[in-house]
Amino acid sequence: MKNKIALKLTLYFSMSLLLFSLIIGSVFMTLFKNQTIHLHKVEMEKRAVSIAGTLSTLISNSNAATDTRGNAAGKGGMSGAGGMGGMMHGMGMGMGGMMQGMGGYSSYLQFLDKIAMADVWIVDESLQLMTIGHMTNRQINYADLPADADQVVKEVFQGRTTFSEGFSSLLNTPTLTVGAPIKAGDNVVGALLLHSPIQGTKEALRQGAGILAMSIGTALLLSLLLSILLAYTFTKPLNRMKNSTLQLAKGDYLAKTGVQQKDDIGELASAIDILSERLELASHESERLEQQRRDFIANISHELRTPVTVIRGSLEALCDEVIADPDQIKDYHRQMLNESIFLQRLVNDLLDLTRLQNPDFKMEMEEINLGDLLRDVIRSAQNIARSKDIVLKTELDQDAPLCSILGDYVRLRQMFLIILDNAIKFSPLKEEVWITFANNTVTIRDKGIGIALEDLPHIFDRFYKSKAVENKTGTGLGLAIAKQIADRHTIRVSVESQPNQGTQFSFHFKCISPKG
Repeated sequence: MKNKIALKLTLYFSMSLLLFSLIIGSVFMTLFKNQTIHLHKVEMEKRAVSIAGTLSTLISNSNAATDTRGNAAGKGGMSGAGGMGGMMHGMGMGMGGMMQGMGGYSSYLQFLDKIAMADVWIVDESLQLMTIGHMTNRQINYADLPADADQVVKEVFQGRTTFSEGFSSLLNTPTLTVGAPIKAGDNVVGALLLHSPIQGTKEALRQGAGILAMSIGTALLLSLLLSILLAYTFTKPLNRMKNSTLQLAKGDYLAKTGVQQKDDIGELASAIDILSERLELASHESERLEQQRRDFIANISHELRTPVTVIRGSLEALCDEVIADPDQIKDYHRQMLNESIFLQRLVNDLLDLTRLQNPDFKMEMEEINLGDLLRDVIRSAQNIARSKDIVLKTELDQDAPLCSILGDYVRLRQMFLIILDNAIKFSPLKEEVWITFANNTVTIRDKGIGIALEDLPHIFDRFYKSKAVENKTGTGLGLAIAKQIADRHTIRVSVESQPNQGTQFSFHFKCISPKG
């Protein structure tokens, strides 16, 4: 079976329900049996006590009638409650009175089984049967009585009502016996034994057990069907999540579970969907990084090929003495020096960029006065601007502190110099470059050739160079380095540019203290 979890859940539910049903059934049957027997005992006890009370009344009335006639012998016989002869004589003498006063004692005894709706025996204290019912067709003697008859009669003659099942073997059927005392005044003169077959009780128990078994079986069947439905309902979203994860493992990062539930399974499905989205983004980022790696290798190969080719060609010409003119030899030496300087700049820029992109590279962070930093940058850039007669203009006061920032002084100076160098490089002769500060933002604006709209998204990419003549000596790494420095200082950089109108770089700082 493919859905193993559903099968296990169904088995677990079924076993739990079966065990629960067995426990509940056993407890119910035990309680039902005890309650049924208890009710039967209570009902038998009521009948036995009622019959014994009636017999006690008849005997008392008989004694009263005998006393009225002055029959001393009868009176003496009844006073001897412990002996069989006296008892029989007393009861015999009382019968005459009962026949006169109550319609006949013998008639009452004759119909006693019908009145009691059970088999009734009357026994004296010595276990001699005075009256026997009709549940057995044979004469019962003392030797036939069960072993616990002595104890039952003894407890009855102590004035207690007691129960026994010991007469079952004698009566050839499972029987419950209740013993109740028959009294003459305050004396117990006989034991009334009321025998009631418990076959009806057992039959009731069997019927109850059958009904219970049928109910439990029906409930188990319905519960099994319900557990199967619930198990498959529970495992359906799990199967969908499994299929989604298998698709993710195959590289299909657009796979979704489609499970919408407000429970733990729903949260798990939501986490898988979030994972698929993250994997999709990571896949695109990986492709982008891989493309950047290819572009980087291609760009660095291209950037290295030209100066290496020039240096090699020059050296070969000099070694082969193809060039003999001293002035030409000096030109070749100068050209090789320029190419080696370019290679050095390229290597240094690559090292800087590699360091800045390394998260483990630590900068020397300290509190810096932004005004002092900008004035230092402007002084250094003026030497570059002088070659093109470009004027660097600023509104900064000579000693204005501007604001304090937390950063690496050397790296921030390098960032601003890269931007100013580009602004001077791409500006016409005798133009102006503005450096301003307002609202925690440093702005560097020029009136140069500007940047094409399609080039703006790529100006911070490594080795991305414009095709302008002014940029023929650039490495294509300057703006990438500047952007990495800004990112490491959480400085937001924005660029605005229009072709032939100029370019503006804005650096938005988080000052730790306001202008002061």
